[in-house]
This record gives sequence, structure tokens and C-alpha cells, in this order.
Amino acid sequence: MNISVSEGAKEGASFGQYVTYLEENNYIPPNGKKWVDSIRKLGNEANHKIEFKTPQEAERILKFTEMLLRFIYELPGIMEETEIQTENE
Repeated sequence: MNISVSEGAKEGASFGQYVTYLEENNYIPPNGKKWVDSIRKLGNEANHKIEFKTPQEAERILKFTEMLLRFIYELPGIMEETEIQTENE
């Protein structure tokens, strides 16, 4: 949700709407939608049931979240630095 809002989505939307925003605005890699849906389902279950997730599920969510953060924030910065270096040569 925070990523969506920081990238321009309106506050107060549902998690599903935030996922759709990220997808429609190309923040999620084409093959990443399935992962985001999986995280959404796990999160929704956690909101409605008191149950512990497995360490494996937590690890998968963590890895995908790390990849998504890198894709949205880190890689554009690297590309920008590369473009500046190329222009200065």
C-alpha cells in the first residue's frame, strides 16, 4: 500500500486497488502479478484468521517484496546514474 501511495495512488483504497494501480502503471514486472496476488491472499487470510504463517511463506514474501522495492526504487536510480555518466563522457 505504501509503495502505491508513494507512486501516486490515492490514500484510502483497498489493497486490491493498490495492487491494480501498481500493475496498471507498470510497477509490477509482467510475471510478478501472480506473486502479488499470492501475497494479497496470504495477507487477507492473516487479517481474518488468527494463524501463523510458515517460515517458508514469510521468506517468499520477503524475497518478493525486496525484489519489488529494488525494481521500483533502486533500478531507476541506477539507470539515472548511468545516463548521467554517459552524458558526461
